[in-house]
Amino acid sequence: MKTRFLGRERVAFSAIGYGCPPFQGRLAPDEEKRAIRVLERAVELGVTAIDTADHNNGNNEELLAPFLKRRRDAVLLSTKFGNRKGYAGEEARPADGRPERVAHYVEASLKRLQTDRIDLLYFHRVDPRVPIEDTVGAMKRMVELGKVRHLGLSEAGPETLRRANAVHPITAVQSEYSLMTRDYEADTLPACRALGIGYVAYYPTGRGFLAGKFRSLDELGAKDNRRTSPRFRDGNMARNLELLDAFAAMAAAKGCTTSQLALAWVLAQGDFIVPIPGTMRIEHLEENVAAASLALAPDELAALDRLFAPSAVAGTRFEGDRSKELNI
Repeated sequence: MKTRFLGRERVAFSAIGYGCPPFQGRLAPDEEKRAIRVLERAVELGVTAIDTADHNNGNNEELLAPFLKRRRDAVLLSTKFGNRKGYAGEEARPADGRPERVAHYVEASLKRLQTDRIDLLYFHRVDPRVPIEDTVGAMKRMVELGKVRHLGLSEAGPETLRRANAVHPITAVQSEYSLMTRDYEADTLPACRALGIGYVAYYPTGRGFLAGKFRSLDELGAKDNRRTSPRFRDGNMARNLELLDAFAAMAAAKGCTTSQLALAWVLAQGDFIVPIPGTMRIEHLEENVAAASLALAPDELAALDRLFAPSAVAGTRFEGDRSKELNI
């Protein structure tokens, strides 16, 4: 696996990482074993960047603990704090960046992960009620105490990145990025280039759509949040399936899968970008990792850019336009 170095601190990431949210929530014992086997195989294949979060009561972090006991020094462990969506009472804040709470969140993550340090700590969502300087200042204190090594932000826009980076070097910003979701090309990606900040791309296969995982909402579970995306409903799905079919023809001509072509495109957008696809199946993991060796010629990249011009994708990724909310 090739290595990419992100941020001014030149933190080493595998060119393709692994996003753990596919197995968030409580799992049955056999599902837990399957998740651990996928993680073990990822390390065998050279994947070092393992990404999780404390959301959903930290179940995702707890599941990683037995794996980390055997593989802690083999991975770059990232987690996130501050996303309070779905919580009750005071915890129902959409984001919690109060500096006095940062140490609490870090200690709770360390306990669930059963480790002595977090390699990359992200603030999961920007809290509009707290200056980013205050939140990052508290995160910096965790670095000084040796509990955290590097800092990142998730779903943060250019001005927030600049202000945060002035307090402490920001290694990476993590946001959605794929051929279907290119919102951040206008501002956040250029800011990352200018500031020397890495970009970690979640949902790099368009929430599985570009990997051909589903062609109808009927194929998704009743609680699958993709059911709420305008892109996959009504006439938008029919239009986007036309794009997918053309994309599949391009992948076939290239001799690769659609998932590999989607990941190769993300990797080709800059050596400061690392995609973190997630999967519960070893065969899909192996397929994803192979994309790191797939080179795209300039004419192939141009053809993909034309096919997936932002105006060509039907529907927004969320109900309503939340771009300003997420990109502050």
